[in-house]
Amino acid sequence: MLNKKIEKAINKQINAEIWSAYFYLSMSAYLEDNGLPGFANWMKNQWKEELAHAMKFFDYVNERGGRVVLEPIAKVPKEWKNPVHIMEETLKHEREVTSLINSLTDLAIKEKDHATNNLLQWFIAEQVEEEATVGEILNKLKMIGGKGHAMLMIDKELGSRVFVEETI
Repeated sequence: MLNKKIEKAINKQINAEIWSAYFYLSMSAYLEDNGLPGFANWMKNQWKEELAHAMKFFDYVNERGGRVVLEPIAKVPKEWKNPVHIMEETLKHEREVTSLINSLTDLAIKEKDHATNNLLQWFIAEQVEEEATVGEILNKLKMIGGKGHAMLMIDKELGSRVFVEETI
């Protein structure tokens, strides 16, 4: 049986993961509208990934005999200055998600919930990868000044990303 404190915290995380998906889909729409289909594709893959994360938590709560409670999703931004700004906001957001996962892990340790702690180790590793990937893209964008022909090369590179759901 899932501890009620853990259940409540994971339900909050499910909401955060769905908000993240919505955030990235909004970025995808902005990028598509601004003629960057590769960037838009990359963000659509982020959208899919965040929904998959939400479902991992959703399924976990159900497996442990808890109750998933879905709450309204807060409004997300719809405008950004440029792709550099988007990737800066993405990195900032991924760092916030890392903080949420770390807090959940701290709670699981405090509550001596080893199963939840085990689940969260996968998410911790995932966040390390997320921050590194976004940081790499952001560094490339800053290197080229977010303009010029190199933007087309980065757009093409990001357009090749395909979502593959990872298993725990």
